[in-house]
Amino acid sequence: MRYFIKLAYNGTHYHGWQYQPNAASVQETMNKAFSIILNSEINLMGAGRTDTGVHAKEMYAHFDLETPFDIPNIIHKLNSFLPKDIVIYDIFPVDDEAHTRFDATKRTYEYHINTFKDAFLQEQSWYFHQKLDLDLMNKAAKLLLNHTDFQSFSKVNTDVNTFDCTIFEAYWTRGGAEQSEAKQESGKLIFTISANRFLRNMVRSIVGTLINIGLHKITLNDFESIIESKNRDKAGFSVPAHGLYLTKIEYDYITK
Repeated sequence: MRYFIKLAYNGTHYHGWQYQPNAASVQETMNKAFSIILNSEINLMGAGRTDTGVHAKEMYAHFDLETPFDIPNIIHKLNSFLPKDIVIYDIFPVDDEAHTRFDATKRTYEYHINTFKDAFLQEQSWYFHQKLDLDLMNKAAKLLLNHTDFQSFSKVNTDVNTFDCTIFEAYWTRGGAEQSEAKQESGKLIFTISANRFLRNMVRSIVGTLINIGLHKITLNDFESIIESKNRDKAGFSVPAHGLYLTKIEYDYITK
């Protein structure tokens, strides 16, 4: 029987999702916990990779197990056993051919920027105090939807067969419901982007390039030229990982 796991994690203390020798990863931490609690060797397959320090508000992984088990009880035991920065929301059976990585149809990321210094956001949002032209950044973000090849924003020497991605939405919003009116103007900025797939470092390099737009260092025409160049050296800097969140993964056969 194959099972999907719906989970979340704070990535501050992990070298990403993927197992790495001599470095703590979310995958390795969860493999150990599941193997102990289920009394069977469990190797989880994640819906994708997140880099060192990146967070996931919604992540999926799957595993196979022949022996049936009490799902609510196991979820409770896992959450008691796992570190405080990893949480299991749900475990549910799926078709034996279902695959968390290959079956995902849409993934959504958010990048969080706080423009005021906040001691409680040190590892959850990037502090950037310079004034940004958000309207211009949103105009640039819309241009992403006109393209499919995003090699300019991909980490070099990556092992992918194609740099093509279909971006469904990309936009900036200002502030949040939790902020006071006094902080709305100089408060939190959130970049949201959804696509069928993402390249390594893609979101962080897009955000860095859009920051250059917001600082009026490059124009909208420059941004188009950067995309069309298919050259990572032409694009902007890669923003720090701790402001990035994987927020949603969608499957055609999952409605929860």
